[in-house]
Amino acid sequence: MSDLTIDYSEVLGKLVACPPECGMCCLCQPEVLPEERNFFRKNHPTSMVRSKYPDDHFALAMKKGKGSCVFLDKRRCRIYENRPTYCRQFPFHFYVSDKIKVELDLSCRGAWYASGTDAVTEAKILAGNGETRLKAALKEASAVYGEFYGNCEEAGVLGEPDALRRLVNRNINGFTEYEYIAAVMDASLEEPSVSLSEIVADPRPDMNELNEAAREAALGSMSSSDPLNVPVYCDGKWNWNLFMAKKNRIEWSILDDEGDMNFKGEVDPRDITLPQIDDNGKKILRDYISTLNQRDSMLGSVFHTMDSLNYEDDMSNVYYGSLSVAIIDLLWRSTMLDRFIGTGNGAEGMKEAIIFYDMDRLDAPTIGAFV
Repeated sequence: MSDLTIDYSEVLGKLVACPPECGMCCLCQPEVLPEERNFFRKNHPTSMVRSKYPDDHFALAMKKGKGSCVFLDKRRCRIYENRPTYCRQFPFHFYVSDKIKVELDLSCRGAWYASGTDAVTEAKILAGNGETRLKAALKEASAVYGEFYGNCEEAGVLGEPDALRRLVNRNINGFTEYEYIAAVMDASLEEPSVSLSEIVADPRPDMNELNEAAREAALGSMSSSDPLNVPVYCDGKWNWNLFMAKKNRIEWSILDDEGDMNFKGEVDPRDITLPQIDDNGKKILRDYISTLNQRDSMLGSVFHTMDSLNYEDDMSNVYYGSLSVAIIDLLWRSTMLDRFIGTGNGAEGMKEAIIFYDMDRLDAPTIGAFV
């Protein structure tokens, strides 16, 4: 019996399927753990490469250095029984801070099905298989978190994360409205400490300012010249869509099974604006905001930002401001998807935007670690 305490609340009651046409997880260049390397050295000596992102490690090679995993053939894995641990875990992520929480990558279309395997059961099996790694990571991450909280206390910017989350839940409808988001963002920049209970929605928000903030956030992840490091969106027809920002345009390409990028179109990002979403779209957005608000990785990302800002801003300001930016980033991308692919801005369009966005969200820098 394991003595690890793991929070499974995000995956409770969910089912996860693996669509055979997808292959999305095969675009993620999985790390090859030390105990797995001998198999590849012996049986597939050219299949491993050194990867520098996010740190120096061995990973599986990708077709032409930018496509899917070299072992993917007609959307089937040729080494399925011997695939690395990180392949087996997808779409589950074990986020380790001063505790361990399972998070579900909603960029996996199989996470949206009403059928499949029980997510908690699957996650517990994976946790059991990775117990040694999880324990080691927990020891290391707990020390980092302890140091972080000490720095916050010394700087006078320490907040109570659970209290911040409760206030977001109480005001969650507001976070689906630009009038409220604008007021929260202004307060996070201007007030010494933000209290959501005192936020009054701005009846005339500066939409140009919001659009600029959303565009800057979205383009930040699309600006890499390396296709392996830009957002990928697997659409409902199982195409792998890549979006890369180059000067004053966003280029849209479809990555094929051979590792080639096929140009499909481009748009000036200044022509993309935040959408008006209907009530059904807002419901999907509200559910996703609730998920972000409960994720420890979201909190870890906020803590990373506080550390990079040298603990000059109160935790409430950074938390509410970061959440607001994440929301408008997602909404701006929903317009971009609609512009290129015609996804719309209703419930279905919002779902597709989340599928596009969530892997990027989970990739954001944190002071903890995904194991």
